[in-house]
Amino acid sequence: MTDTRSGPLAGVRVVELAGIGPGPFACMLLADLGADVVRVDRPGGGTLSLARYDVLDRGRRSVAVDLKSPSGAEVVLRLVEQADVLVEGFRPGVAERLGVGPDVCLERNPRLVYGRMTGWGQDGPLAPRVGHDIDYAAVTGALAAVGEPGRKPVPPLNLVADFGGGAMFLVTGVLAALVERERSGRGQVVDAAMVDGVTTLLSMFYGLRASGVWQDSRGSNLLDGGAPFYDTYECADGEYVAVGALEPQFWAVVVDTLGLHDAPDQHDVTQWPELRRRLAAAFATRTRDEWAEVFEGLDACVAPVLHLGEAAQHPHVQARGLVVERDGVPQPAPAPRFSRTPAALHRGPSRPGQDTREALQSWGFSEQEVQQLVAEGVAVEG
Repeated sequence: MTDTRSGPLAGVRVVELAGIGPGPFACMLLADLGADVVRVDRPGGGTLSLARYDVLDRGRRSVAVDLKSPSGAEVVLRLVEQADVLVEGFRPGVAERLGVGPDVCLERNPRLVYGRMTGWGQDGPLAPRVGHDIDYAAVTGALAAVGEPGRKPVPPLNLVADFGGGAMFLVTGVLAALVERERSGRGQVVDAAMVDGVTTLLSMFYGLRASGVWQDSRGSNLLDGGAPFYDTYECADGEYVAVGALEPQFWAVVVDTLGLHDAPDQHDVTQWPELRRRLAAAFATRTRDEWAEVFEGLDACVAPVLHLGEAAQHPHVQARGLVVERDGVPQPAPAPRFSRTPAALHRGPSRPGQDTREALQSWGFSEQEVQQLVAEGVAVEG
């Protein structure tokens, strides 16, 4: 049965060699946008599976294949012949050793876009080393910039390297290569490395630092909590509000609303400690939700700091349908939005091998071939 989908990538076929973090997130995005993504899992699956709660695995079918066998590699290459894109997140050289590296894949399908997702890249002294989001953020300088002055750097979840510097750049590269293929008729390899992506995300800060505006001292700059008008403040109930009143017209609303008419000048750095003290004292007089009500409707760039469990109930989040439920699991709705070809949450996560027989047949394997692969243990049904 053909996997019929809506979305701007409907008709695009993707082979995903299962991994963790940025690779699955990138393939989730491609599936949300309408691509037919088949995830090649190892028999038995990985160690981090959360079953129906594994939101990153939504939207695609799973086939379980033993890639350590020559016949397993051949299964992937047969899929590649029908694919537009392959995504893998192995350490450099692993895909080649498994017999599914870019050279052999592009030989089978010269139009293939071969997406490679790593932390350190395919070359360089750290290329063969292990790492996680926090390590890539550390080496690029991003981690050192996050946190309060005089205290240790704070990991910004794994949003910076895994998802921002990794998955989003992989998706950008894959989509760009697909566009270029329409002109040249040829595929190519997309080398997406998290250190590359995070460094690019820091572009504005490289410019600010070169101009002398940005200092390496954590918590002393305009956008890192150093400025009192771009920071968070504790309220009477122990919760927080976020203030982002960078522009003078928004700052004027904050000053007026808090009754700080004799407050020091916004951009007098020498007065920032006093200004912060007065802001803290003012916000401590009411609860977070009381302040949210006070600032509702005002152009002041003040917002309540919501916990993840609260965010889905926020009126704006609800109005835009940003959180949806699938099989009893709340999760983010697909983004961005399209006027003619809307993205959609096509299906929930699949167990490893759940769709082995159906997916392989829809990608060109005969029923007899699938039966033989299952009988030999090369392909496994979950």
